[in-house]
Amino acid sequence: MIVDLPYRPSLGAPIGMDVLPFTELRDRVRRRGIELGAPIRSSFHRLVHVRAGTLEHMVDFTRHRLDADQWLWVRAGQVLQHSAEGLARAQGTIVLWQPGFLLAEAPLDASPLRPEGPHARAVNLALRHLMSQYDDLGSLPLEAHVDVLQHLLAVLLLRLSGVRPPAASPSAGGNTFHRYQAAVERDFARTHRVADYATDLGYSVRTLTRACVEATGRTAKQYLDARIMLEAKRLLVHTAAPSITIGMQLGFTEASDFTKFFRRRDGRTPVQFRTQARGTALY
Repeated sequence: MIVDLPYRPSLGAPIGMDVLPFTELRDRVRRRGIELGAPIRSSFHRLVHVRAGTLEHMVDFTRHRLDADQWLWVRAGQVLQHSAEGLARAQGTIVLWQPGFLLAEAPLDASPLRPEGPHARAVNLALRHLMSQYDDLGSLPLEAHVDVLQHLLAVLLLRLSGVRPPAASPSAGGNTFHRYQAAVERDFARTHRVADYATDLGYSVRTLTRACVEATGRTAKQYLDARIMLEAKRLLVHTAAPSITIGMQLGFTEASDFTKFFRRRDGRTPVQFRTQARGTALY
């Protein structure tokens, strides 16, 4: 089953952010009674840096192997599954922060990064500066301390974004796309019609589609369908709920409608996907 993990910072941690070594992450997971290899959906972002060893992740059905000096940003709401053995042996640092803590969206790719040369030195310096300020809680008033951490985290992410160009500009599509993105995240199980989102947001379907194409390369309908498919795959792999129940949770009134929707986009039925995907997940 997917473990929904709320944000619970360390005692004395600044508001909205936490920095901890893998050893503390392992202890925290155990204290909360969570299996190390269990699939987790966090309400917060996590930036993972492996210093030594190897750590395998499965993030929304994409497998990532992080070796020494590699980084990975796992965004809030994504389903993450660690290799329990790797997490028990690897060494590194994880930065956690709540949505809204960051001053602006950072143009960081969603796949592992390994800075080299000047990039590596700059990224490591940014991490050390962030960790130093995080530990130095009493040197500034709390509000100023949090402000500094917000800026230092932004610097770290921007430094990482320089390792290679992002797949798409986060500013593309402007505010229109970001409003549509938030609405889809909130209502994708309620309505599957782009026209409903357009009406709720005060745009035309054409405007939403143009903004989506600029930001993601996909139409508004393709973006919405992809979000529904992602949630369907999460529930099929990480829960034991029957396909018909999952379809109803996602807003399909008939089991056959869900099966047709899924098969048209994946080429397999939900049951076929579940059987095959569970053979490749990190258990």
